[in-house]
Amino acid sequence: MNKKELSILGVAALSLGGLLAYARRRQLLARLLDLPPVRNGVTVTTGVRVPMPDGTTLAADHYQPQVPGRGPTVLIRTPYGRGGRDGIPARLSAYCFAERGYHVIAQDTRGRFDSAAAGEFEPYVHEAADGAATIAWIAGQPWSDGQVAMWGASYVGYVQWAAASSGTPYLKALLPIITQAHLGGSLPHGQVYLDRTLRWMLILDSLSRPDLTPWQRMQRAYVAPAQDQVLAAGFDHLPLATVDEAVFGRPVPLYRRWLAHPAVDDPYWQAVDFRARVASVTAPVHLVAGWYDIFLSGQLADYSALAAAGAGPYLTIGPWTHMDLRNQLHGLREGLRWFDAYLLGRGRPRAQAVRLYVMGADEWREYPAWPPPATEMAYHLHPAGLLLADPAPAGALPDHYRYDPADPTPNLGGPLLSGHAGPRDNRPLEARPDVLTYTTPKLTRPVTVIGPVRLVLYVRSSLEHTDFFGRLCDVQPSGESINICDGILRLVPGSGEPRPDGSRRIVVELAATAYAFRPGHQIRLLVASGAHPRFARNLGTGEPPQSGTRLAAADQTIYHDAAHPSAICLPCVMP
Repeated sequence: MNKKELSILGVAALSLGGLLAYARRRQLLARLLDLPPVRNGVTVTTGVRVPMPDGTTLAADHYQPQVPGRGPTVLIRTPYGRGGRDGIPARLSAYCFAERGYHVIAQDTRGRFDSAAAGEFEPYVHEAADGAATIAWIAGQPWSDGQVAMWGASYVGYVQWAAASSGTPYLKALLPIITQAHLGGSLPHGQVYLDRTLRWMLILDSLSRPDLTPWQRMQRAYVAPAQDQVLAAGFDHLPLATVDEAVFGRPVPLYRRWLAHPAVDDPYWQAVDFRARVASVTAPVHLVAGWYDIFLSGQLADYSALAAAGAGPYLTIGPWTHMDLRNQLHGLREGLRWFDAYLLGRGRPRAQAVRLYVMGADEWREYPAWPPPATEMAYHLHPAGLLLADPAPAGALPDHYRYDPADPTPNLGGPLLSGHAGPRDNRPLEARPDVLTYTTPKLTRPVTVIGPVRLVLYVRSSLEHTDFFGRLCDVQPSGESINICDGILRLVPGSGEPRPDGSRRIVVELAATAYAFRPGHQIRLLVASGAHPRFARNLGTGEPPQSGTRLAAADQTIYHDAAHPSAICLPCVMP
């Protein structure tokens, strides 16, 4: 997508004037955005009340195509506002589908906006039952042919998995964008996604503030510098249990509930975790993901579960972050093609199920399945910061650094829920004394990496409780070091593979990627022990993350010799 297309979509998504301009110039915009041509007009009925089994009702708008007879429906369930100035993205999407023959029901989820009277918005908890009830209601309407599809990004994608878990026979197609079947819980051993959690709560809070103008709400919710001003007091606050007071000036019950259930396998989260039911979904699913999205790993796991069950899922992955408008633009294009094929019998899905954008080469490639066949290439850590194909020799001395949670290693770029996400020049991060880098000589031939990346390290720490973070970067001829993918692992007593010399072998799973390192570039590995506040800093004491306040610095050792072959393992394919 070029800059002109992105600017058009951005203007349309952020202003009511943009919506009106879209309505007047829809044929032109359809051509610019490469959407199928508009086929019909649309009649909108607002404020429709959809009954739930508990006697409450949820608010919805019905976008009815001006075509004869019954037809299929696209359901968009959102906590971000289905209408009004705050609901512009949902309204734009609804118009795009309705103008091409689909009924659209855009609905406020329970507890949000015009569905507030149905009870408190408690994320995830009611989405399975409410989604199934809404689908059944749609199927019973006189204008419905009984076929329902669901579309949407992030939380609006998660609700698709929730509804599908009910086994409703009316759900005929799904298109979840930058999402996964389980959004809750922390990482293993209580590691907290601090930045993501606070920014999402700020979005929910901002969009619900009647004292702010629509423009102020959008700024506070989605513009990173405005977010930073509000959240700065919370990032370094201890204990985590009262970060909500530092940020919002009051206790936030939702935040407190989440911190009270830090484990992924806690029954609180298990009740809203639909990963185990993904394989049983019978509706055709097309997943749209981003290489720098916060939910990429989970979305790939959802794809794998469907593929293993023989469901024939489709997958599209672009060079996008979570907040990048392009993911929803591509989601609209793919959604129209997907729904046309499975609900209208119009056209067919593309020939290859998997379509990937290969960064570095700046091109799209298609494959029959994910991941494509690859040969694992290990690049070994060496003294003097070298990264080479051959293992380091016997007797090579290890590297050391100190991680101090009082001055935690910061995060820079990568998968975030803000405009700070994506590829960034990592040289400021690499200059810190608590960061190690290992770099290849300049490449003489291209190296194309497609698939999941893993980092094998032989480590030793002065503390039993610590983290290790790894990041793959591309060093440009200019010297810029651009992050590609990364991952973190929390160590607790007993974790890792202990060795007689006191070291431990650990494996840090980095995110998957598709990246072409070009000749003249260099492959770089960054090693650290934190990425704060993306991941809340490890205090080093073993205290519960919610209540801990004491800080302990960790002296870290990275071994790389014949007996300790530390290496980053890259799945390489033909250029």
